[in-house]
Amino acid sequence: MTYQQPGPQGLDYRACRYGTSRLTFRGPARMLDKPYIAFLGSTETYGKYIPVPFPALAEQSLQVPCVNLGCVNGGHDTYLHDPYVVEMAAQARVCVVQIGGAHNMSNRFYTVHPRRNDRFLRASPLMRQIFRDVDFTDFAFTRHMLESLRRFAPDRFAMLREELQAAWVARTRLLVQRLGGRAVLLWFAGHRPPDGPDAKGLGPDPLFIERWMIDALREDVADIVDATLGTAAQAAGGAGMVVPPGEEPVAAGMPGPAAHAEAAERLLPVLRRHL
Repeated sequence: MTYQQPGPQGLDYRACRYGTSRLTFRGPARMLDKPYIAFLGSTETYGKYIPVPFPALAEQSLQVPCVNLGCVNGGHDTYLHDPYVVEMAAQARVCVVQIGGAHNMSNRFYTVHPRRNDRFLRASPLMRQIFRDVDFTDFAFTRHMLESLRRFAPDRFAMLREELQAAWVARTRLLVQRLGGRAVLLWFAGHRPPDGPDAKGLGPDPLFIERWMIDALREDVADIVDATLGTAAQAAGGAGMVVPPGEEPVAAGMPGPAAHAEAAERLLPVLRRHL
């Protein structure tokens, strides 16, 4: 796969902050004194390696400020621990919430870093009791831990996966309630939401999200947009990404500019309805 090679620093994301938030967002910073659309999500919403991510594309078409509040490796905990950002998003005319995986958030079994939600911090007493034969000091990232547990104890892992799915539904409902019901959920992935768990591994991103989980939230949100990558975006892959040398393996698993263009196109009619 071919990427643009920009030099050691890569794209200038024009990093910015808002108010009292400790989070760093992709800039340039937007003025909030006029009606705007907010975007919450993880690395894809932030647009890592993407010259013009889908929030910026939406802004170009709608001529309405689109505030990109996506966070690299962020999840629900990132936002629920930052009341200032949630209040910003709640004051938007509409807020797009990217559907992220169920693994990067604190739950009854383990705790993640409050801002970098992919970082595993510690196992709960319940987790240590169920997996008493596992040394959790070996893990720094949630995905590595979960893959190890799946291989080591698949029966016990199934119980953990079900807990994460239930927690994701509850935590997503809490987040969209704090947004005042003006949330649009965005499915942005290379496959449609599956009907059941993956039989061979953890499954693709967003991890552990199944169709029933999204359906359970239909009454809580303003809309749901399916931006499953089409054939053209799949074929384009990472063409047009700006990737510093050495970061190609990370970029390889992410949607490219063509996928972002498709996501913006799917979002536009829904956003126009809610403006």
